[in-house]
Amino acid sequence: RQQKWKSSVSTQAKMPPCDFVPEKYKSYPYERMQKIREQNIVPSLRMYYKKPLLLHQGHMQWLFDYEGRRYLDLFAGIVTVSVGHCHPKVTMATQKQLFRLWHTANIYMHPSIHEYAEKLTSLLPDPLKVVCLTNSGSEANDIAMFMARLYTGNFDIISLRGAYHGGSPYTLGLTSLGPYKHGVANGFGCTTTMLPDVFRGPWGGSHCRDSPVQTVRKCSCSEGVCHAKDQYIEQFKDTLNTSVPKTVAGFIAESIQGVNGAVQYPRNFLKEAYQLVRERGGVCISDEVQTGFGRTGSHFWGFQNHDVVPDIVTLAKGIGNGFPMAAIVTTKEIAGSLAQNLHFNTFGGNPLACVVGAAVLDAIEEDGLQKNSEDVGTYMLLELAKLRDKFEVIGDVRGKGLMIGVEMVTDKDSRCPLPAEEVNQIWEDCKDMGVLIGRGGLYSQTFRIKPPMCITKNDADFAVEVFHTALRRHMERAP
Repeated sequence: RQQKWKSSVSTQAKMPPCDFVPEKYKSYPYERMQKIREQNIVPSLRMYYKKPLLLHQGHMQWLFDYEGRRYLDLFAGIVTVSVGHCHPKVTMATQKQLFRLWHTANIYMHPSIHEYAEKLTSLLPDPLKVVCLTNSGSEANDIAMFMARLYTGNFDIISLRGAYHGGSPYTLGLTSLGPYKHGVANGFGCTTTMLPDVFRGPWGGSHCRDSPVQTVRKCSCSEGVCHAKDQYIEQFKDTLNTSVPKTVAGFIAESIQGVNGAVQYPRNFLKEAYQLVRERGGVCISDEVQTGFGRTGSHFWGFQNHDVVPDIVTLAKGIGNGFPMAAIVTTKEIAGSLAQNLHFNTFGGNPLACVVGAAVLDAIEEDGLQKNSEDVGTYMLLELAKLRDKFEVIGDVRGKGLMIGVEMVTDKDSRCPLPAEEVNQIWEDCKDMGVLIGRGGLYSQTFRIKPPMCITKNDADFAVEVFHTALRRHMERAP
């Protein structure tokens, strides 16, 4: 039998019902798991929470631990479980393929890679019609960099500060968050430029971003005129004029920054930046690893919110609902640059991965998950904005669809990040009340809410009430 939730924190919030009953946990005791973790698993794989969770089973938006406790998952395995844990349609398609064919490598044809390539590219605008399938987002961005350099004959690539584009030695040059940097030579030919962050950056205000919730900063912009965007574009031009050669290989940006805490740029910033890069002979890469597949609600791809068409798009995470797969989609001409010599990937596009990817696309469409992201995400953003107006420690609520950031501060005027120990306690209290959320930002000061796209308004109400309780407890602790 499923164990009833017992919270160590008193709350009025009532967890929405769930008919699913998890299997009985039969693996090693918690203490043995901890010991194996310490002795046999690389220590760079850090865990969340003072007492890390030992999870046993998942069902749609729910996770169950080894003792049968149920949690509402608002982080989706780091923005990866797009359609729901163990989604029945995806699970069934995978099981069928498991009995048919696992692997052949791309030296032979098999049906699923061709069916999936056609299905995936049909969802992207012209001329983005050629796909290269890989196993992870880091690998996808590696190959995007490689293609940009081969195609243009140039070397330098620009990324935004605060960006996360992977942890491989090659992509670490694009990733621009200090905690991910290692003290070894990397990033040759990679240049970062100022992040156009309208909350924390030098310019920005209450009309800048494409979100149902704007920052509380005031600005002098009028309808159709964004001074913040103009200032950040001047900084971008400054980077082009001082830090890179006259010709560049490319520019890469997330549509909304993920690891940095759902940071959004002023409207039209990307459009103008793309134009400047193309004038320098470079290609424009959109990292859709977190923003793709309907998560932003209004569009299927994050770049569509910016009214741009990139030259290369990289996809991962939600593409396989947790299955290790990723993709680069580009033009025939750019893809051809990789064919000058051999380039091979043993597992990329294997029969199993392609069946999973196709089933995920079907589930998004059949379950109406893009629309659900827009409806539930907008509702949740507006509810969280009410808490921002009520609590001084919430500096900013932002995002689009189910890509949400809540940035914690000491006070709204200074915008100083709330100290880590205070953020940690709010985060722990939410977990103890049954809600799992992520963390992001340079100082881990931003809560990242990016759940499976199947969550409901009842789930959102429960999560917001739990967060409200955690904030009230924080205020009671404050001197």
